[in-house]
Amino acid sequence: MVKRFLIIVLVVVCSLAAMAQVDVEARIDSLEMVIGQQTKISLTVKTKEGSQVQFPTFKPQQMITPGVEVVETGPVVTSDVGNGLCSYQRSYTITSFDGRLYYLPPFEVKVGGKAYKTKSLALKVLDIPVDTTNVEKFFGPKDVQDNPFLWSDWSVVFWFSLLMLLTGAATLYLYLRLRDNKPVVAHIRIVKRLLPHQKAMKRIEEIKAEKMVSSENQKEYYTRLTETLRKYIEERYGFRAMEMTSSEIIDRLTETQDRQALDELRALFQTADLVKFAKYSTLINENDMNLVNAIEFINKTKLENQQEEVVEKPQLTEEEERSVKERRVLKTTIWAFAAVSAAIMVYVVYSLYQLLT
Repeated sequence: MVKRFLIIVLVVVCSLAAMAQVDVEARIDSLEMVIGQQTKISLTVKTKEGSQVQFPTFKPQQMITPGVEVVETGPVVTSDVGNGLCSYQRSYTITSFDGRLYYLPPFEVKVGGKAYKTKSLALKVLDIPVDTTNVEKFFGPKDVQDNPFLWSDWSVVFWFSLLMLLTGAATLYLYLRLRDNKPVVAHIRIVKRLLPHQKAMKRIEEIKAEKMVSSENQKEYYTRLTETLRKYIEERYGFRAMEMTSSEIIDRLTETQDRQALDELRALFQTADLVKFAKYSTLINENDMNLVNAIEFINKTKLENQQEEVVEKPQLTEEEERSVKERRVLKTTIWAFAAVSAAIMVYVVYSLYQLLT
């Protein structure tokens, strides 16, 4: 029995502690206001951080109570108050157009799905006192008055209207001139460019197709093979390999390339020099080895991440360039005049509306 009693007491204490962690408050900025004025109601909820807080929602002009309507609902403002608690606040702007004392019922706020109600509020709306004893002080509506014509009122509109017509005429003249001046059409070509290693491999394939490896004319074979390598090196590394000797080319490549690949390339150039200048005769397997060495050198040193398409812009004559510049100036001037005309027209229309109303 005592044990059951202690359990009930523990449950009640935990419930009270949970309720104590939620504090809901309603506050009004002013208890009195003149009819048509506005005041604010602030709802503040203090609860555990991360709790789901749902404030009451009101649409614009929705009545809280008959005679008091909501003008605007503010955003939810969150702030940390310490000890694991957080403050949530939302304000409601209200107004009234009927002078009397209003009772504002409690607002319902949901925290974690559970409803909590605030205290009720009161709002007194004051009427504006009207002296009904002196009726002679009240004046009825006036008749429509005819304003006299004053040139000073219309002169600015007149001159701006004239300026608008002049700028419009100038815009039309420049447009007709631009239309008669035919544009210069320059076609930009996109050319697919072969990369240096692709060109070199294409020439080597031509050498293989012509079966020059087994040809008796070894001088022509080595001449074409070394020219292919020289052109590849020139395009790949950016120095004039076609005008340099074999040893000079090897010296330029020594700092950047694999020494084993350079040794094979040096042997190829030396063999080619002997064949071309010393009438040295090579064996077929030696020719095959030099061709394979050339292909391996190209594959080891090629750069594949290069732009393969090149945009070629045509060269214009002086007359065409002058025509392009003239059209550019005409277009800029036309747009400027058109913008000025539009701005003046807006100003003239607005001024006429002000004068006529």
